[in-house]
Amino acid sequence: MTHTAASPGDSPHPGLDELIATVALLRAPGGCPWDADQTHESLVQYLVEESWELIDAIESGDRAEMIEELGDVLYQVLFHADIAAHTDGERFDIDDVARHMTAKMVSRHPHVFGDREAETAEDVVAFWEDLKAEEKPHRTSVLDGVPRGMPALALAQKVLGKAEKAGVGADAAGDVTAPATEAELGDLLFALAASAKAQGLDAERALRGAVRAFEDEVRSAEVAAGS
Repeated sequence: MTHTAASPGDSPHPGLDELIATVALLRAPGGCPWDADQTHESLVQYLVEESWELIDAIESGDRAEMIEELGDVLYQVLFHADIAAHTDGERFDIDDVARHMTAKMVSRHPHVFGDREAETAEDVVAFWEDLKAEEKPHRTSVLDGVPRGMPALALAQKVLGKAEKAGVGADAAGDVTAPATEAELGDLLFALAASAKAQGLDAERALRGAVRAFEDEVRSAEVAAGS
């Protein structure tokens, strides 16, 4: 059976509506068997790949590549929402996702939608943690909610930033000259990775181990501060 993408009527975002309709058509009976077979879990690898390809496009500054890769990431979001819309126990769609995000952004920006004042980006960052704490009262540590699947280096930076907010710092390398620029930092990190490879060490696993040990320090400090 041959299908053509649906053509939505008048809309402020006809291109987006057409893509939503196309996803639904591909996953509907008589559509694409591969699309119909996918699950949230089976799509994870593609979400990760598309996200990294988008990062490459952003770093290259290529407009056409950014349009394509943003579209690929958007498609993943729409794909997951369509799966949920047809899955018992989930039953939410892209409008539910959008409404939830709108409510979240309104809540996170009381300086725009409420009576709180913020003159600078630093002012906003200063009260975001309080707002997040109100939204997720079940979290007992600043480290709760940090995605464990992040690459080790990104995870280390995320954990260090969270720990700083809790007043916990990490020891800087004592005998390594601190790089003054990102280029120097890149050279240093690359040299460390090369050294690890030459010695048969896994740099990713090693850094994850160091991060886990530091997380234990942070949690212990939080418990001590609360006792």
